[in-house]
Amino acid sequence: MTRTIEIRVPKDQQEGTRFVLQGWMKKQGDTVAAHEPVAELETDKVVVELASPAAGVLQDLHKQAGDELIPGEVMATLLLQVPETVGAEASLQVAEPDRAVSKLGMSRVPTSGAPETPLPPGRTSPAVRRMLSQLNLSLDQIAGTGRGGRVTARDIEASRGKPGAYVQAPVSATLTGDIRSHDLPHDSMRRRIAAHMLGSVQTAPHVTTVFEADLSAVLAHKANCASELASIGKRLTLTAYFVAASALAMRKVPVVNSRWHEDHLQIFDDVNIGVGTSLGDKGLVVPVLRKSQDMDLYQVAEGLEQLTAKARKGTLSPAEVQGGTFTISNHGVSGSLIATPIVIHQPQSAILGVGKLEKRVIVREIDGQDSIQVRPMCYVTLTLDHRVLDGFQANSFLGALVSLLENWPLENGRRLPALVV
Repeated sequence: MTRTIEIRVPKDQQEGTRFVLQGWMKKQGDTVAAHEPVAELETDKVVVELASPAAGVLQDLHKQAGDELIPGEVMATLLLQVPETVGAEASLQVAEPDRAVSKLGMSRVPTSGAPETPLPPGRTSPAVRRMLSQLNLSLDQIAGTGRGGRVTARDIEASRGKPGAYVQAPVSATLTGDIRSHDLPHDSMRRRIAAHMLGSVQTAPHVTTVFEADLSAVLAHKANCASELASIGKRLTLTAYFVAASALAMRKVPVVNSRWHEDHLQIFDDVNIGVGTSLGDKGLVVPVLRKSQDMDLYQVAEGLEQLTAKARKGTLSPAEVQGGTFTISNHGVSGSLIATPIVIHQPQSAILGVGKLEKRVIVREIDGQDSIQVRPMCYVTLTLDHRVLDGFQANSFLGALVSLLENWPLENGRRLPALVV
């Protein structure tokens, strides 16, 4: 007896999620094992594998590489070989394919207990094969970090920064007048970033307010903690302080942590802070640190370290880049003093920008007298959705943020202050 089930785009995703099919890893008519990856999807700047919910023969591929997909949409049909004496459990799996796909399809590793089916040696996805062809590379030039040592798109991107790792494919030049040029096709990530940015500025009226922060207290605290944390293999970054201070400042101005709806404002109780993480020429991703309002500084630092490492390796899950309620862009790490406006990560209401830390001459009043001081300073900006926030609220939030940073630590006698105060 034969039965068929539909392989669908996973439905258990954040509202508004869109997918792009990077390519099929199997051809129509191929036999696939349960939980074996059959396609690569890109969503929210993360590439994930869609796994087969059962063993069978892949039929009727309805989508092609480059197609945009909607959650729940049918991608293919799977022909099952089902014994006549099928058990109740097997019947349930065939009767409810959508649930099986949603649990297994968006995971790089199948559900606990499910056997992994490695790809045959040298097997790559269509997207990887295209990249190898464009760069005149062969598989033996790339160290694979995927399942079973398989080469992924991230591996190829990483190799581009290594001398001698690749030879750029010749590109035919076109002439416009006397100006020579060549075309660089947009990849799917760049197209999605562009669409998201354009949609944001068309949706929300952007306004930016600028403050300046003296980080003397933060740097002193960070130096005091360095050796203690190094002994357990951990470290503090300045970004951790900005995340912790932002979560606290939202207690004074909770409307910053919100989302605009046409008939109401949704103010979130959880502070899920996304941190922009550069992937070099590829673009950036925004992994999300959830419930940061419940974390102390050490927990914030540890969470950020884990997310950043996964972002650079290309192993973030869709859940780790979704559900953010506020975003921080630490553009100062690449030398920028002020960036304005930083485009809001819709549907959030605001984004914090952190400029380059540099020593500057400032005037401070000491014992009633003006004194010229050299202090480590940086500009902080808040770009806001003017439908949600007015200047007073934005300035109140930045004022609270700067005060927290300039008066660190927050609790006497604690080297890693808790966020609960």
